[in-house]
Amino acid sequence: MSTSTPGRSRTEWCAASDDINKNPWRKLNIKQKDYSLSVLRKRLFAVLTAITFLFCLFLARFFYIQVIWEDDLNARALDQWTREIPVSALRGNIYDRNGELLAGNIAAYSLYARANAVTDAEGTAQILAGALSMNYDDLLTKLTDGSRSEIVLVRQAEKSVVEKVEGADLGGVYYARDDKRFYPHGSLACQVLGFTSYDGSGSTGIEQYYNKYLAGTAGEILFETDLVGVDLEGATAAYIPATDGQDIRLTLDYRILALAEEVMNRALTEYSAKAARAVILDPSDFSVLAMVNLPSYDLNDIPRNDLSALNALSRNALVSDVYEPGSTFKIVTAAANIEEYLQGNKNAFATNYVFSSARTRTVDSTTIRCWSDHANGKHSNQTLAEALNNSCNPCFVDIALALGKETFYDYLSAFHFGRATGLDFSGEAIGMLLPEHTLRDCDFARIGFGQTIAVTPLQLACAGAAAVNGGYYYAPRLVDAIVSKDGVVLEKTEPVFVGRTVSEEASSILSSMLEGVVRDGSGKKAYIEGYRVAGKTGTAQKYEDGHIAQGKYVSSFLGYFPADNPRYLALIIVDEPQGAYYGSTVAAPCAKEIFEGIIDLFKLPPSE
Repeated sequence: MSTSTPGRSRTEWCAASDDINKNPWRKLNIKQKDYSLSVLRKRLFAVLTAITFLFCLFLARFFYIQVIWEDDLNARALDQWTREIPVSALRGNIYDRNGELLAGNIAAYSLYARANAVTDAEGTAQILAGALSMNYDDLLTKLTDGSRSEIVLVRQAEKSVVEKVEGADLGGVYYARDDKRFYPHGSLACQVLGFTSYDGSGSTGIEQYYNKYLAGTAGEILFETDLVGVDLEGATAAYIPATDGQDIRLTLDYRILALAEEVMNRALTEYSAKAARAVILDPSDFSVLAMVNLPSYDLNDIPRNDLSALNALSRNALVSDVYEPGSTFKIVTAAANIEEYLQGNKNAFATNYVFSSARTRTVDSTTIRCWSDHANGKHSNQTLAEALNNSCNPCFVDIALALGKETFYDYLSAFHFGRATGLDFSGEAIGMLLPEHTLRDCDFARIGFGQTIAVTPLQLACAGAAAVNGGYYYAPRLVDAIVSKDGVVLEKTEPVFVGRTVSEEASSILSSMLEGVVRDGSGKKAYIEGYRVAGKTGTAQKYEDGHIAQGKYVSSFLGYFPADNPRYLALIIVDEPQGAYYGSTVAAPCAKEIFEGIIDLFKLPPSE
C-alpha cells in the first residue's frame, strides 16, 4: 500500500528529498552563512598579527634579559659565587705651605661578616660581642639576616681588636684595612681642615671641598665561593687595586697658625669672651696664612653624638657668620673719599679739610653721636687723618652723605661687600647690604662708620687688604697646590686678580693715615718699636631682636705691616668680652703679639 503526502505527488516528493540530501544545512533547518573570501582574509590577517605581536614581545624580552639586564644578572650571579674584600684607597694628606702635616692617616681595620657562610651564629655572636664590645642580640640578628649577603660589623677598629677576632678563627668573618683619618695638631685650624665621615668621605671644610682630589678610588679582592659563601679550596682570587688620593698643600702656615691660636686663646680666657677669632692674609695676593675660630674641638675626638654642638664648633665663622664691623669699616669710607678727591669729585673732602667740631649729626631727625664728648681736651675740629685717629663717627657720616649713595655703593661693590669673596671653601656668606633704593638717609649715613651693614670677617679683611696694597683685589685662597704622593705638583693655584678698588696714590695716602692711628691714635697698643705697623680699631654694639643688646660688644682691630709694603694683615675679633670691651684695649694688643711673633719667627729686620 503506498502512501503519499496530501497535495504532493510522488515525483515532487522525490525531487525535494534529493535536494535535501545535496544540502545538509537545509536538512538541519539552519540558514547557510555567507563566508566570503574577504572575510576569511581579514580573520587570517588578525591571527597572523597576533602571532607576530607575541613573537616580537618574546624577542624584546629576550633582548632585555640578554643585553639590558645582563650586567645586573651577572652581578647577582657573581655575588652568589664570590666574596669581596674591599681595599681602601689611601686618602690624600693635607699639608701647610711648608710641608707640615695637618691631616694624614693611621692604620685601622673594618670587620665584615657573610651571613650565609657563618656556621655557628650564636657562638660567633658571643665571641664578637666580647671582642667588639657590642650587644650580643644585635650581633645575632645581623648574623642571621639572610636578606644581606655582606654585613659591616665595625669600622676603623684598632689592630688589637682585629687580632682578637682573627685568633678565634670564625667562619664567615673577615677583615680589611680601612685607614683612619688622623690630625697631628688636634684642634688647630679644625674649622678650616674639617673632618671625614665614618666611610672616609669629606664632611666639612677642606676635607669636603676638595674631597674629589683627596678621596681616591677603592679597590677589592674577589674570592670564589660555593653557594653558601664558603671559599672554594684552591680557587684563585682577583685583585683590583685601589687608587690613592692626591695630597693638598694649603696656603696656611702652621707656625703662624699655632702662634695666632695661642694669642687668641689667652684673649678668650682673659676676657671670658663668647668667641675669639683671627684671620691673617698676605695682602700681596690674598693667600690665607691663618684662620683661628675659638672655641674649637679636637679633630681626633669629634663630638658626633651631639650634633648641635658639633655644628656650632665646626662652623668656620670667619667665612659663614656676619656682624656689624663698626669703626674698622671706616678704612673703606676713607679710601673712597680719598680716591674721589684725587679724581676731582667736588663733593669729596681734601685730606687737609677740617671737619666740624660738633659732636653730633642729625639725619632724618635721627641724631648720630661721637663716642667722645669733645670736652676736657678730647678731639674736636679734625682732619680726615685725625678723624681716623679719634674714630669720630660724625666725620664719616659727612663723607658718606657728601659722596652720595650711587658713588658710595660703587665702592662697596668694588670692595666686594654684598657678595662672596670667591674663597675656595663651602658655606661662604655674602653679608647684608641693603639695596641702594630702599635706604633712608639716616641708614646710609650709618654705613659710613660701619653700622647698618653686615659683613663676614673674611670680607672685611679682604677689603682692608685691597685698600692698602695699592688698590688690588684678589680672590682669597686656601689651597696652594694639588700634589701627587711622590711630590709632583699636579695643579698649582695662582692668585686670581678680580679688580681695582682705588689707585695706588689713594692707597698710599690712606696707609700713611692708618700708620698714624697706631702711632698716635686709638691703635697705640698695636705699636711695635722700629716696625711700621698700621691699622684701625673697632668697637661695635650687638643687636638682639632688633634692639641694641646692653653690655654686648664686638671688639676688633684690622692691622698690617710693614705699612709701606704690606705682607701680613690681621683681623682680630673678640666677641662679647667681659669688663674691658674697646677694640683699642682688647683686640689691638692681640695683633701686636701676633705681629711680634711673626717678626721673631722669620727674623724680620726693623723698618728703615
